[in-house]
Amino acid sequence: MTTTPDADKTDELTSLSMLYQARRHAENYGGKGRMWQNPYADSRPRAASAIASVWFTAYPPSIIAGSGQSVLAALGDPRLWSALASIGIRAIHTGPTKQAGGYKDGKYTPTIDGNFDRIGFGTDPVFGTTEEFHAISRIAAAHNAVVIDDVIPAHTGKGPDFRLAEMNHSIYPGLYHMVEVPEEEWAVLPDVPEGRDAVNLTPAIVDHLKERGLIVGQLQRVIFFEPGVKETDWSVTGPVVGVDGNIRRWVYLHYFKEGQPSLNWLDPSFAAQQMIIGDALHSIDQMGARGLRLDANGFLGVERRIDGPAWSESHPLSVTGNALLAGMIRKAGGFSFQELNLTIDDIATMSKSGADLSYDFITRPAYHHALLTGDTEFLRMMLKMVHDFGIDPASLIHALQNHDELTTELVHFWTLHADDIFTFAGKTWQGRTLRMHLRDDIRERLTGSNAPYNLPFVTNGIACTTVSVITAALGISALDEINDEDIELIKKVHLLLVMYNAFQPGVFALSGWDVVGALPLNASAVQDLVSDGDTRWIERGAYDLTGQASDQVFSADGIPRARALYGSICEQLEHPDSFSSQLKHLLAVRESYGLAASHQTQIPDVSAAGLLIMVHILPNGRGTQITALNFSAQSIEEIIQLTDVPPGPVVDMIAETIIGDLHEDGALEVKLNPYEGLSLRIVSTSPSL
Repeated sequence: MTTTPDADKTDELTSLSMLYQARRHAENYGGKGRMWQNPYADSRPRAASAIASVWFTAYPPSIIAGSGQSVLAALGDPRLWSALASIGIRAIHTGPTKQAGGYKDGKYTPTIDGNFDRIGFGTDPVFGTTEEFHAISRIAAAHNAVVIDDVIPAHTGKGPDFRLAEMNHSIYPGLYHMVEVPEEEWAVLPDVPEGRDAVNLTPAIVDHLKERGLIVGQLQRVIFFEPGVKETDWSVTGPVVGVDGNIRRWVYLHYFKEGQPSLNWLDPSFAAQQMIIGDALHSIDQMGARGLRLDANGFLGVERRIDGPAWSESHPLSVTGNALLAGMIRKAGGFSFQELNLTIDDIATMSKSGADLSYDFITRPAYHHALLTGDTEFLRMMLKMVHDFGIDPASLIHALQNHDELTTELVHFWTLHADDIFTFAGKTWQGRTLRMHLRDDIRERLTGSNAPYNLPFVTNGIACTTVSVITAALGISALDEINDEDIELIKKVHLLLVMYNAFQPGVFALSGWDVVGALPLNASAVQDLVSDGDTRWIERGAYDLTGQASDQVFSADGIPRARALYGSICEQLEHPDSFSSQLKHLLAVRESYGLAASHQTQIPDVSAAGLLIMVHILPNGRGTQITALNFSAQSIEEIIQLTDVPPGPVVDMIAETIIGDLHEDGALEVKLNPYEGLSLRIVSTSPSL
């Protein structure tokens, strides 16, 4: 005999749920003129980057705070903000800090994906308090900067909302892409091991449930595929007693980990929209954020197909859902950016009325490939594709390391363009073949005996830091043998990558790992975290930004301290030749000439394999800027032929010297030492400029 859940328990779960909180907060907006003061229909990338064009991206689990400090207090430390403002940083992206993980039997359980499994609007106590988050917003404003928070529209964790859905309470099942399995089908379902509340389904069972008309079936790809761990995007619960006393088993979709059930963006209840929009407005109006990351926002639409896998990417519902969410954020006076690794077509489409900015997954793997091979051909191909698909480079966030792996999925060549023909390295390739060639090339150079400290992350890419990409490119196979001379060369290459990302239009972002020069952790140091195949934890080593916690070897989250080649940001700023001091100088040049607001006009062809040239028109009639970078270990001397660039003196913007003239024929001589970058300005003598 089953027992109906206690009404008090159900009421408690409801009061803790995000849907309930969102509905309660929504009462504050009706009938008010405030939400009609801002344009919201179209994305506004240049307006967003004008607010803040240099971002510092934190990762809360990796922050080492001072004695008695919380993580959020460390991120609001006046000493840190003095250093960040000095460098030229105008925004801090805190990363997700709201309550995450799960809720089971009256207790909260820890996050299983770095707080990307949100279950509440309150601040996660592991990081600090809501008041401390507010303090970050205040001190950022005092330094002419803004705070960027997160909203996760594709899924939640297994919190109160999911538990209510399992209990078939009210409209909560409509929040998720979950389906009740009839009892007569339970015989085909696997048993759930003791201590767990769900188990992944095999492809055969997924196919069976599709044939029975219960689910849409297998998706176009399995993200985080791992044999024996995650073979499909579907899991099934054990028996759950509902509010009506009936026992049910549910099969539910999760694009990512088992503990991240996917939301249903087209249910008659429209519960998902209410909850996610409520979360976004809470971050802006109650937490003090100005911008929001839309994480995993390309996975909002799923549709059954008769033949083949379900339609789960490039779905119009994702476009519609993003337009709805991003529009509401703009109505509230904020901006948003999307962090999604999809085809260039999808990024272009979703940017039209969706998020204001997009993370540059288009050229990120390509610039790493250029460094590893000393050849910029693939990078130049991808830069040109940005223009071919009508994407303004100023709408992209050009970044160094982030919390995820270096992706080598190259989705553009895998899905929509798998059969298209591309020319590369003097050959013609089908998209799928080119993808595999590039992916294998990157993996071979970045892992294995060449760089055993970097690890493959399932089939998605490589777990590594920016510094460990550089060490692999330099042929350093043992990190404990790095000497002072190696560090100087690593720093030089790191600044080259800074110039690639910062000396073009749009937002430039760098992480705490970049600032301190972090190396990856040994996998044995985070064995409990990587045991499920998530090798990304080796790249998320803990770091001390200000040097006030030099005696601590773990973050508050238990992440071991990474070896930092450069030291704390405060220590570095005391030395003019440090990474942070040279970064400061480069960003000052970028700011003074308005490079973030420039317009990219040309990616010229070159003869030297390691050479990249990007041509930009500076704002306010300040002439033409040329970013010239050498991704190779060889010196380069080459004549570049520029078109439609008015002649005039050529100024080295970093050294502030005149180095020659551009004549009427548009020929420009470029000389670069190994791993050197130049920023040149053509000061036109034309009266029109």
